Amino acid sequence: MLGLVTLLKHGWTLVIDARQPLIEICVEGIDGLLAAQAANADRVELCASLVEGGITSSLGTVRAALERATIPFHVIVRPRGGDFLYSEAEYRSMLADVGALRDLGVAGVVVGCLTADGAIDEARMSELVRAAGPLNVTCHRAFDMTRDPTEALEALIRCEVGRVLTSGQRDTALEGVALLAQLVRQAGERIIILGCGGLAPDNIGEVLRRTGLTEMHFAALADVPSAMRYRNPHVGMGGADLDREYRNTVTDETLVAATIAAARA
Repeated sequence: MLGLVTLLKHGWTLVIDARQPLIEICVEGIDGLLAAQAANADRVELCASLVEGGITSSLGTVRAALERATIPFHVIVRPRGGDFLYSEAEYRSMLADVGALRDLGVAGVVVGCLTADGAIDEARMSELVRAAGPLNVTCHRAFDMTRDPTEALEALIRCEVGRVLTSGQRDTALEGVALLAQLVRQAGERIIILGCGGLAPDNIGEVLRRTGLTEMHFAALADVPSAMRYRNPHVGMGGADLDREYRNTVTDETLVAATIAAARA
């Protein structure tokens, strides 16, 4: 039997196999968190609106998650979809969200700010890390939009960010596998590389072998039809896809479990 490591941080206890990757599941809302933990995920990234790549969940959702979670979860702090170049007002709202989440007692926050020329905004990232205090801080895939990933990683280390979520600056981890492996080597023990990007049962093992990642992140989403019996064909809540009003995207517990099993085979 493989050795176990117990991590104690901010009231959370996380028991993982020392020779297996830690698995984080990106979820939308409380139902996604419950599905992920039922499938034996190690950690969750809690978001709203994954159709936009994830934005900040409501405090009500975070409180509900704290009541129901049996595994640690990190909350994305992203005020809107789109780019990662924020106005001063948007940035101040991010600082306020980080402070509120710190006070609620979540395990971590997930943030990312860039400059207009595609570099890590070190002043803002450093201030966000200070505002988070004892919380884990992850830089999200804003990193994948930087012009120089080698320098961007060093900038995040200078900012004392704990980990960075990346697909190797490609759409999928398989496409970005060379850069992922390079980033793992560059990071050493200074920062954790959290690999992501289209991970599924048929490729997660290969990505793991070729990169040396110790943490991996995926969403495992599925579309399910709405349970609504009455459907108004004349109005939609946004966009031209009226069927979207009657289709929900959920975390697929079976797919989460299958992908974890493939990573640990």
